[in-house]
Amino acid sequence: MNRRNVFFIAIALCFALLGILFGLRQSAQQNAGKPASTQLLRTILPDANGAPQALSQWAGKTLLVNFWAPWCAPCVQEMPELSALQTEIGTSNIQFIGIGIDSAENISRFAAGLKVAYPLYVAGLPGVELSAQFGNRTGGLPFTVLIGPDGRVIKTYLGRLNMAELRTDLSMPDSSVAKHRLADARR
Repeated sequence: MNRRNVFFIAIALCFALLGILFGLRQSAQQNAGKPASTQLLRTILPDANGAPQALSQWAGKTLLVNFWAPWCAPCVQEMPELSALQTEIGTSNIQFIGIGIDSAENISRFAAGLKVAYPLYVAGLPGVELSAQFGNRTGGLPFTVLIGPDGRVIKTYLGRLNMAELRTDLSMPDSSVAKHRLADARR
């Protein structure tokens, strides 16, 4: 075997190794949301009134989880639109929930002043870690996660939501969200 063949074999092995590593990384990223959604559904958080609530009550539904804070201007700006969209969707298999990154007192006071059509929960600073499990490495708010009924993360959004984009994501014909909406409509 000459040097040239050894060189090409070494290059081929390097590319094969890189391909394997890239494939494993992609697979890990695609599956990263499921453990986070499992952890989310195992969590018990107080609601805006201080009553403990098991988030497992939302298991099997498509969830739009919005991490927010009362001091976050973009969070507060998008809440009336999210509330209107939740009202419009109604009793379909899609549920919005808000997870507040602040004190119980601040979230309770905020919730009393703004009527929201979806449940608000108090996570405090541990909510930052929960959002990081979904991929929010910077801790930025608002941070929103669309989770399918199977627990798979469909999409994440950092920053103020674009409602037209969100509506599209909730109604994509090939998404699990749309399939479950169609199944609900047939019932």
